[in-house]
Amino acid sequence: MKIAVTYENGMVFQHFGRTSQFKVYEVVDGKMADMKVVSSGGSGHGALAGVLSALGVDVLICGGMGTGAKNAMAAAGIQVIGGVQGEADLAVASYLEGKLAFDPDFKCDHHDHHHGEDHECGDNGCGDHDCNH
Repeated sequence: MKIAVTYENGMVFQHFGRTSQFKVYEVVDGKMADMKVVSSGGSGHGALAGVLSALGVDVLICGGMGTGAKNAMAAAGIQVIGGVQGEADLAVASYLEGKLAFDPDFKCDHHDHHHGEDHECGDNGCGDHDCNH
């Protein structure tokens, strides 16, 4: 199994479509066997879903993600665990133990509803309103 995490400075990066890196974990017998940081190679949910699919990723752990990105990940057969914050390594370890705190209703839906500057992606404000492009 391979698990990818949107990644920046050791933490789960909160804006899927803007992530410049993923940390990819190889899991063998329920334990982390190998890990590497890879460039996202682009931006936008379609390109990022393609990168993850090419890497053979089964599960993505991330912060916020819009509807288009969720659809792209589903089409690629990648399970998304969203609304996650904190250290990437700890998030994967917690996921493997079945103890990861996540939000099953996570979203970054400003593209769907176009609301004001107080918009939230995960628990962090977007600021630039471009979470999934």
